[in-house]
Amino acid sequence: MNINNKEIERKFLIRELPENLGDCKKYHIIQAYISTSPTMRLRKRNDEYIFTFKGAGFIEKTEFEHPLTKEQFERLMKKTEGRIVEKHRYIVPLENSLIAELDIYEGELKDFMNVEVEFSSLKEAAAFEPPEWFGADISYDKRYSNASLALYGLPIEGAVH
Repeated sequence: MNINNKEIERKFLIRELPENLGDCKKYHIIQAYISTSPTMRLRKRNDEYIFTFKGAGFIEKTEFEHPLTKEQFERLMKKTEGRIVEKHRYIVPLENSLIAELDIYEGELKDFMNVEVEFSSLKEAAAFEPPEWFGADISYDKRYSNASLALYGLPIEGAVH
């Protein structure tokens, strides 16, 4: 369980899939939201169940995680709002010991893709040079948060939530 954890991450769209994707570790993720303000999320990652609370912010947020049993997860899922977000997450190694978490969505968000990279400091995040396969930086666009995707679906250019 993360007691008091700062999450520092940048988020990008995908220009093209990396060549080594077939060699990467993969998770199946289902997540839903009890609340999006503040963010209280339920996540099933393979056979692991997690409750997450996320504070406000863009690149740097406070994040608390707590493990759940399958039964707790199923009971809490009845209290969620919006659509369920389902995706496959690939863990892609990058230079400088960084890890890209590439998400390919299913269901109503089918074929949407994005990637997140976590950092140990804001300085490291600011200095990051994304690889060629990354697309536009969407770190400050709240329309691409998973909570917004769950409530509103994919962003329409020019729309504000």
